[in-house]
Amino acid sequence: MSGHSKWSTIKRQKGVADAKRSQVFTKLAKAISVAARDGADPGMNSRLRLAIDKAREQSMPKENIERAIQKGSGTGEGTKLEEVRYEGYGPGGVAFLIEAVSDNRNRTSSQIRHLLEKAGGRLGEAGSVAWLFETKGILQLPLPANRDELELALIEAGASDMREEEGNLIVTCDPHAYEAVKTELAKCNLTTTYASVEPVAKTTVEVDGGTGHKLNELRETLDSDDDVTNFYDNAS
Repeated sequence: MSGHSKWSTIKRQKGVADAKRSQVFTKLAKAISVAARDGADPGMNSRLRLAIDKAREQSMPKENIERAIQKGSGTGEGTKLEEVRYEGYGPGGVAFLIEAVSDNRNRTSSQIRHLLEKAGGRLGEAGSVAWLFETKGILQLPLPANRDELELALIEAGASDMREEEGNLIVTCDPHAYEAVKTELAKCNLTTTYASVEPVAKTTVEVDGGTGHKLNELRETLDSDDDVTNFYDNAS
């Protein structure tokens, strides 16, 4: 996926192993709680609606979702959480945007710094790599039989790019058109295997085999960190 971390998509598509399900639910709950600060009604809070959709994709229980909303909106109990974004570089100079939710910013900052340095990278200043990314809506679905007809409908809904990749149709759009494009897919009775509004790299960096191996090790480590909710890189 040009400009988007294919590794991240593939990891999500594989589903959640039972051993990791609890950890994934914890991360999803944090994301919901933070989003709910802007309003507990998903109909009026698009960010919360997106976080809930991701939780449902992973079969997160309804009561867990409701509890996370209550916690974030101030009607539930729990530790105060803070949303933090980190910018830095991994192996081969690959740029990373790392999103985390933490109850201890100092601890999380130290941990992210350690993980990047251990992989041969470094933590950067705010704004050091953010300019390399732009926010886009991304929707992925199995390649439909009526692709030509569907593409016309999606363009009218606001899609800016569509391409085939490994038997899937990847649809990209402006964030403001995301809901309209998703609604159009639903009207056509098509189910997405991945749907998100997230940073997408404007340009990508080629990496060799050795660097690619180190890069995947860093990705695995970040994916396993309890505080990290999402991360994006510009490796091709």
